[in-house]
Amino acid sequence: MQATAVAAPELCAIALGFLKGIALGGSFQVRPREEGQMSDWKSVLKADPTDWLLEEDNPSVRYLTLVDILGRPATDREVAKARADIMAKGAVPLILAKQEEGGYWDQPDRLYVAKYKGTVWQLIILAEHLADPKDPRLKKACEFLLEHSQDLESGGFSQHRAVKTGGGRHSEVIPCLTGNMVWSLIRLGCLKDPRVQRGITWITRYQRFDDAVADPPTGWPYDKWEICWGKHTCHMGAVKALKALADIPPRERSADVQRTIRDGVEYILKHHVHKRSHNLTQVSKPGWRRFGFPLMYQTDVLEILGILTRLGYKDERMQEAIDVVVSKQDSSGRWKLADNFNGRFQVDIETKGQPSKWITLNALRALKGYYG
Repeated sequence: MQATAVAAPELCAIALGFLKGIALGGSFQVRPREEGQMSDWKSVLKADPTDWLLEEDNPSVRYLTLVDILGRPATDREVAKARADIMAKGAVPLILAKQEEGGYWDQPDRLYVAKYKGTVWQLIILAEHLADPKDPRLKKACEFLLEHSQDLESGGFSQHRAVKTGGGRHSEVIPCLTGNMVWSLIRLGCLKDPRVQRGITWITRYQRFDDAVADPPTGWPYDKWEICWGKHTCHMGAVKALKALADIPPRERSADVQRTIRDGVEYILKHHVHKRSHNLTQVSKPGWRRFGFPLMYQTDVLEILGILTRLGYKDERMQEAIDVVVSKQDSSGRWKLADNFNGRFQVDIETKGQPSKWITLNALRALKGYYG
């Protein structure tokens, strides 16, 4: 193979990127710089929507735009104000106002099956909006979830409470729920809790990233839920597991976590994010090209790209998915909300079919992560 000559400045950039990839447990591929390759990631935009995202009506989006898109530090006055505003206006205070005294939403025994008004789903939405982990209402909700959904035997998360033993039913632990709950609890300040650490261990021990294997693993938990395991790993379960592990700070990732991240990322890249690995001309599920927010147990191209770029990956197998994202913007550089469950939430989030600040923000973060 002929070596590619690399100029000194590019060599420094490659070295820094390689070290970053190692620190993140990620992938770094050295690719020749093509003639005319973009130097500004915003060049793929039809217009710059940043000012729109900075409007004060959605403080979570404003905060994340300041930090992730503009690179402002936490000490910045506008950043601090936006962070405080999250608890004062918008979806977060409205959801918290509907919380019951015991720390749950809807009914205590319907924490998962009450789609999407139950406790599980509210924690996901609050975590997406970066609700303040120090708020006592959030602490009570996290404690309720850990006491009523986490399987005492395995550390995974279950659809129902075990009446006799406490915790979650061992027989109803499922991977997408476990990934979602571990991610939400980490976001809501519970990473150091030994019970959350047990949830992380569940992911590294049981989560599969195989691809239509002839001899899939048997025994608990694989035999109970065909839809979650079967002969082919559930793509949504794999994504939610990887999402949870990606939120662990790099320096706090154990060897098992790093291994699981590598396995999970390779599984997703083998599928070019949203294709059938055994036939890359076919999309696995067309719905994954319709971007939604907030996502519950479902996933889409944009969420997966956000996880990969957060982990520092810039792999050529992501390009088709990146192209899908770029193609979805309108002439104002905004993306529409194609899917959501408004009417089934405690509080509606944006308007389906209209330009979405959440989808636009997530698109910008993915594009910046890939091209930046």
